[in-house]
Amino acid sequence: MTTRKSFIAVKLLFLLSLFGMFSCQKQKQQVVPYVYVDIRLYSSDPSFVPLNSAGGWAYASGGNRGILIYRKSLSDFAAYDRTCTYNPTDPNETVSVETANNVFASDAHCGSKFLITDGTVNRGPATMALKAYQTTYDGTVLHIFN
Repeated sequence: MTTRKSFIAVKLLFLLSLFGMFSCQKQKQQVVPYVYVDIRLYSSDPSFVPLNSAGGWAYASGGNRGILIYRKSLSDFAAYDRTCTYNPTDPNETVSVETANNVFASDAHCGSKFLITDGTVNRGPATMALKAYQTTYDGTVLHIFN
C-alpha cells in the first residue's frame, strides 16, 4: 500500500512540475497591451521628412510606447508599436532603430532585435514579432490605425 501511495505522489509531483513549466512559458509570451490607435500624418509635416523616401523611418506618438513608422515603397508603409515583445509590461522594454544600419530596431534592455521591414525577430530573447498597426496612404495622408 505504501508503494502505491508513493507512486501516486510521484505522479502528482510530476504533473504539477509540468504545469508549472508551461505556465512560466506562457508568461513570457505576453502580448503588447491593446491601445486604441487612429493617427493621421501629413507628408508635408517637417517632422516626418525621413518618410518622404523608401527606406525612411520615423517615430510618432501613440500606441503603447510610441510607434515606429517605416516606408517600404512609394505607397507602402509599416507601423509597429515600440514596445518590445519579450516583456511588454516592463516599462524599460522599448525598441529603437539602430541608426548605424537603419534596418534593425533593438531593445537595449533585453537585447532583442527586430527587422523594421516586417517586424520579425532577428535575435532573442523575444520570440514574437513587433505589434503591427494597419496603414493606408493616399499620397498625402498616412493613416495608422488598429
